[in-house]
Amino acid sequence: MKKPVLIIMAAGMGSRYGGLKQIDPVDQDGHIIMDFSIYDAVKAGFEKVIFIIKKENEQDFRETIGDRMAQRIEVEYVFQDIAALPDGFAVPEGRVKPWGTAHAVLSCLSVVDGPFAVINADDYYGQQAFRMIYDYLASHEDTDKYQYTMVGYLLENTLTENGHVARGVCETNADGKLAEITERKAIYFELLKEKDRYRSTKHNGNGIGLASITATAEKHGGSARFSNNDREFFADVVLRI
Repeated sequence: MKKPVLIIMAAGMGSRYGGLKQIDPVDQDGHIIMDFSIYDAVKAGFEKVIFIIKKENEQDFRETIGDRMAQRIEVEYVFQDIAALPDGFAVPEGRVKPWGTAHAVLSCLSVVDGPFAVINADDYYGQQAFRMIYDYLASHEDTDKYQYTMVGYLLENTLTENGHVARGVCETNADGKLAEITERKAIYFELLKEKDRYRSTKHNGNGIGLASITATAEKHGGSARFSNNDREFFADVVLRI
């Protein structure tokens, strides 16, 4: 089984931000978000990263990001060309913005022939997310069907008090399989609590999944505790290993 590779989508650099957000430092040492993503990915087991970029950004991207990342992990580049479309499709007149995620991944068709994970260049995911996705990809081969997975987050843990955000709100069925994704474009942070029960800002105020987390922890001989401090929400989950 081939080792999983990491694909980072960076062709839309600055389209939502008004500048090259991916190369803006986020700490006092000058690190960018991709520094943290690559570091966490390497620790999880990834040995190769494919950057999806625009051809016109190649030199700046290599000098600012790619050459430095190549010291830690194998690097390859793919160019997302707005005109590279399947037969029967054409670029609408006046369109200059790159297409979305599906088209970006399609750009990697000639260089990817095994399991892969896809992330955005300007999002922070955390070490656990990379460990989970790598372990799954490294242990689940395709059968007569392709095997897919995703790492999800509690919605409330992805919100900010600095304005609204857009999120893909995921629903699972009774077997824990993904059943539906609904794009929400204006979600505001609001931590609600009624008596001893946390309430959600989604689904008309239903719970945020704590009962499911608690039940899962107890099923494996562990426990789960939850608390909040003003606008911060904390989850303390202990499992027996």
